[in-house]
Amino acid sequence: MMKRVLILLPVLVALLAVGCTAPVIPTPDVYNTGIDENSWARVPAGEFLMGQFDYRTVIDYDFEIMVTPVTNAQYAEYLNEALAAGTIKIATADKVAPADDMEPYEVFGYDEGDVIGLYPGDEFLEKHHELEIIAGYYLHVPLNDPDGDLRLVFDGVDTFTVETGYENHPMTVVTWFGAKAYCEFYGGRLPTDTEWEKAARGTDGRPFPWGNELEDNNANFYNSGDPFEEYAGKQGITTPVGFYNGRTYDGYETLDSPSPYGLYDMAGNVWEWTDATILHYRVLRGGAKTEYERRLRVWTVESARPDYYSPNAGFRSVRVSD
Repeated sequence: MMKRVLILLPVLVALLAVGCTAPVIPTPDVYNTGIDENSWARVPAGEFLMGQFDYRTVIDYDFEIMVTPVTNAQYAEYLNEALAAGTIKIATADKVAPADDMEPYEVFGYDEGDVIGLYPGDEFLEKHHELEIIAGYYLHVPLNDPDGDLRLVFDGVDTFTVETGYENHPMTVVTWFGAKAYCEFYGGRLPTDTEWEKAARGTDGRPFPWGNELEDNNANFYNSGDPFEEYAGKQGITTPVGFYNGRTYDGYETLDSPSPYGLYDMAGNVWEWTDATILHYRVLRGGAKTEYERRLRVWTVESARPDYYSPNAGFRSVRVSD
């Protein structure tokens, strides 16, 4: 199974996924953003302008969305709780090849030791280029990621921790299945395409979450000059969630760059999984640290197989009250 291959529709552009050995970065206190990764923002029902050509779109309900992407620390905590609850598993030899007691589920070709979980499958309409996703155990997190981009450490038994310095960085190297499972474990879900874009841009049709122009210190993108490019060149590494909030870090001054609803990192840093589909490929939004400026506009859409993972893709959760 080619875990690092991104399969796209012809009109879409490939995500950049450059692996590197985890750099040793300064202690978290140096880059403490002061933004609470456990906070949520309310997005009210109503009309907004969607897409590059400002189509009037209505969401007829209020919803809440995480102020930042899910962090490595949050995801490690989830993995520990989900392992204890039995909702996910660490792949063993009998889960790498199908076994009788797993029927009617199928098992797909991961490495022994990867984090996997059951998925009920999608309705298959046999359309041209449609990806068939049947019921089975699917990859959530590749603990054997050959590029060393995963910032989590597993003790081989039941406990995950985070590499020092990366606790408040966004969780990456997680598939759509792994992102979806996190959200649902805590009573939420991945955002729809329309929810994500409204949360990112508000109602005035702005092209970036913070307004109409993009400066280097608004977001983490290719060659933007943030301090973390020191560790991996122009593509850099992730910045802590909420990093671009007007604070100065060790001499680097950021601009406060929230969306109209107070959300951070809705442009740049990492692409974000949504629950939207294109022929069962999953839609990602927001651009990433490897992208040029034009790819950070809020209407930019990317897609990938749901078993795809990358150091440039993360997620955040939404919840809707009954």
